[in-house]
Amino acid sequence: MARFNRKGVTKILFAETIASATYMPTLVEITGATDYTKQIAAVDGFSIENQEIETPDMESTFVAKIPGDDSAADSSLTFYEDDVDDTIEQDLAKGTTGFILIARKGKASSTKGLDVYPVRVASNSSTVTADNEAAKLMVKFSITDRPLLNATIPTA
Repeated sequence: MARFNRKGVTKILFAETIASATYMPTLVEITGATDYTKQIAAVDGFSIENQEIETPDMESTFVAKIPGDDSAADSSLTFYEDDVDDTIEQDLAKGTTGFILIARKGKASSTKGLDVYPVRVASNSSTVTADNEAAKLMVKFSITDRPLLNATIPTA
């Protein structure tokens, strides 16, 4: 199994719509999505967490657990802010709905590892700091439904 570095391979896109009820995008929908990969400074969340349920019983001092409800981790993308253009602020304004597509192993046809998160933008704000670093903008997302995980990029 070959190891790889996500930088330069993983692609992160935003699609306004996906026609399929299962969230499986077509190649046309992937191609038409906005590719934000180059503007992204940090990615947080975009994962599913399970809230396990403790199941103690009187026979043992060991407290066993069973799987409980799934929920999405708090998720955000931090972008480099542009000093002229405000496309990200406009395209990902608070309340905007759509889909974050994370092509973990690249977005070539037949590549596995596509995750599709239905989202609503919860907030979009500059991260103002006096530190010696590039200006950034953080967009927080609410994941609104169970995502499609580890799909294969469709062929034409």
